[in-house]
Amino acid sequence: MSYRNKTYVAFASEDISKYRLMEAWRENANIDFDFYDAHDLFISRDTSKPETIKRNLRERMKNAKQVVLLGSSDGKRKGGDGVSFLAHEVKVMIEFNLPIVVANLDGDRNIDRNFIPAPLLNADYYTLSVSFQPKIIKFALDNYAPRYSTSDNSGPHYYKSEIYEQLGL
Repeated sequence: MSYRNKTYVAFASEDISKYRLMEAWRENANIDFDFYDAHDLFISRDTSKPETIKRNLRERMKNAKQVVLLGSSDGKRKGGDGVSFLAHEVKVMIEFNLPIVVANLDGDRNIDRNFIPAPLLNADYYTLSVSFQPKIIKFALDNYAPRYSTSDNSGPHYYKSEIYEQLGL
């Protein structure tokens, strides 16, 4: 299911190698992980003005159905600083009411409030925290994201260990 919906992957620039790893998972025939990357739309050049980049980020998210936020201390800091591109992305995620899977880059399976940007915590935004592994991210995109809009949940959530065990993790 996750491969049918455009997925926006948000991350601090310091975590770009983990985004590249996700792209490698997608290309690896031995890993069951796929996503339709919203970053392929509305490409900005490195020389683009910040306003142009922010406009293009908004357009990408307008076409996304779900978000994977790479959870890290840099992501929390930048996502809540109010000036970075990641802060702009977090603001737009909330505005568009998109389901957000926080993939903890340290492998933590639980909620790590040190990795979730303050605007999401302050808004008591319904997010789902998972470890940074293709199987559980795919599971979250296939299960949490489609149910997000009809859920009454709020705040950060996580999967219990039984889900990880069922997935062989």
